[in-house]
Amino acid sequence: MSQESAEPKQPPFDGPPLSLEEELAAAKAEPEPGPTIETVNESLKDGLNRCPKCGSTDVQLRGSTGMLVCLFCRNEWQEARVEEEFGLGEGIDQLEGTVIASGAGDIQADAADMLTFKCEACGAEVVVDTAHALNARCHWCRHTLNVNQQIPNGAVPDAVLPFRLTKDEAVEKIRAFASKRRLFAHKRFKKEFVPENVLGVYLPYLIIDARAESQYWGKGEVQTRRWTEKQGDNNVTYYAADVYQLQRQVSFTVDDLTIEGSAERASFGPANTNNIINTILPFDTKNAVRWNASYLVGFTSEKRDVNVEAVRPVFEEQLLSIGRSQVAGSLGRFDRGVRWEQEKIDVGGSRWVSMYLPVWLYSYRQESNGLLHYIAVNARTGETMGSIPVSQPKLLLAAFTVGTFLEGIAGAILVATA
Repeated sequence: MSQESAEPKQPPFDGPPLSLEEELAAAKAEPEPGPTIETVNESLKDGLNRCPKCGSTDVQLRGSTGMLVCLFCRNEWQEARVEEEFGLGEGIDQLEGTVIASGAGDIQADAADMLTFKCEACGAEVVVDTAHALNARCHWCRHTLNVNQQIPNGAVPDAVLPFRLTKDEAVEKIRAFASKRRLFAHKRFKKEFVPENVLGVYLPYLIIDARAESQYWGKGEVQTRRWTEKQGDNNVTYYAADVYQLQRQVSFTVDDLTIEGSAERASFGPANTNNIINTILPFDTKNAVRWNASYLVGFTSEKRDVNVEAVRPVFEEQLLSIGRSQVAGSLGRFDRGVRWEQEKIDVGGSRWVSMYLPVWLYSYRQESNGLLHYIAVNARTGETMGSIPVSQPKLLLAAFTVGTFLEGIAGAILVATA
């Protein structure tokens, strides 16, 4: 067995994978947590998000522009982009430890969802159920009250990426997606399909910048010979190859890695088609703005329910995948393939921000098996993907028809060559 060393431009390796005891010792030597980024919007802390021009609290998002609009004087504006506001686009290659923005902090298990606001306009008390909404209207003076301070139940993120596509545009996207698949769709779905029932929802995500180093150990094969031998009525092809022991190491940074902040959405169980949401990534997270609950008026939202430590295994697996793609360019000579047997990731520093991302969502529950189907539209890019219940008899008929057609062609070829 030959030995293949790392590419000269790569840093030297620090030896083979560590033992369990060495791994535990290294884990204890992890960098200390970095400073928290405070993202609370102090100017909105009293719960009244006023129009900067006339002072009205009757404010909501205008989807066609992605800006807030005052429904009284029609003034439009938007919050500052968090990329510049908190320096999130800088210093990734110098990150140390784990830096967590205040909206991504640990969720307290006993944190209450019900908040009581005192209306600064008239003094009345207004209750907001943050599990389902982050806005409420005062029943006396009709001012809109918003939850802007970060509370330990995961409901208030650091940033929000506003909707860009309108509901009408999303309906057309969903209608077009379903129309292309109507041939094999279940007849009940076709009868009950009402794309106008689409809902706009903000889904919770953790957005991560990181500096990491990954290492890989495995084997690669270079083919040296190929030949074919007759065995009965069959021809069997054999290969000969040189096998090399491989080591690779790469240092890299990632900018705005996106991971689900909801345990339910991250679960790909047999009763739902959650993976649809991943297919409409990526979002243009660089355009996210500082948190202002007025962006949620007219939309629903799901609060974050997982902490940073809970998603760290997923985070590290994605980093390993990125590292594998980084070293792939140095493996071209191994024409018989490479098999990685051991991997290691060292995260030198990471920065975590909680963010709401916008999705237009159409759902349909299939009664025959209870499966919940989704058609999702990225409310920024228009990317659309979904799951539609199919008619099994139609699929079987199509398969039978195609099979019969191919058999007929094969028979015609045999007759022609006989």
